[in-house]
Amino acid sequence: MNQELNGIVTRVIQVSPIMRILRVVPDGWELPEFESGQFVALFLPGSAPRCDAATEEHEAPAPDKLIKRAYSIASSSKEKEYLEFYITLVHSGSLTPRIFDLGIGDRIGIGSRIVGMFTLDQVPKHMNVVLIATGTGVAPYISMLRSDALKVDRKICVIHGAASSWDLGYSSELRLLESLSDKFSYIPTITHPEKEPVPWAGETRFIQEMLADRIIEKTWGERPSAENSHVFICGNPSMITDVTAILELRGLKEHSKKSPGQIHIEKF
Repeated sequence: MNQELNGIVTRVIQVSPIMRILRVVPDGWELPEFESGQFVALFLPGSAPRCDAATEEHEAPAPDKLIKRAYSIASSSKEKEYLEFYITLVHSGSLTPRIFDLGIGDRIGIGSRIVGMFTLDQVPKHMNVVLIATGTGVAPYISMLRSDALKVDRKICVIHGAASSWDLGYSSELRLLESLSDKFSYIPTITHPEKEPVPWAGETRFIQEMLADRIIEKTWGERPSAENSHVFICGNPSMITDVTAILELRGLKEHSKKSPGQIHIEKF
């Protein structure tokens, strides 16, 4: 069983009580080529211990069963030494409580295939990009920004929503990028400002409310349209539904292979 766990944990960053950044290095094999925005499976056996914060499982897996789930990659597609993931603890889940029990030097399984169509290569280089996420849905955007996204002469805006400021993973990195580039904008929003230890000066609206109020137009000084922008959406299903409806009313269309459009969706 241990031979199937082909990755070694080399970094664990506790972003918040229920969110972690995990860095994994392949052991004895090379990472395949991949595009920023794609995902890969992580897995552990049912015999792996669960973290102290876990609650009872709905159904305990067999000890020798491999529990697999797909996670978007947050590290750059140019990085060949490791993969990075941004993961939320599901207290009653099968895999994440086992992942949250891992420490540096522990083993985890990495799938052999990195796949997905949630990538920037579908966007013409002259068009602007809006990257919308809740929670750990920001992970594929971090990979994009760490790779080639900012090398193209276009406007990019990240809108990231979470319950509290401490759940806004990668916020320091995104604020730094905003300070370094006049083409990049970062708009974080939280829904429970009353829980903040110090007053929160930023947005407190739901993302769909912000879009309805034309937050992108106010930030860029121009209106996103089917002619000048593509929008990527990743995270909470209800947020995705609401945001897609707003964008479609403004003339943008959901993208598919058979019918290309400007709205790209990745659901949890």
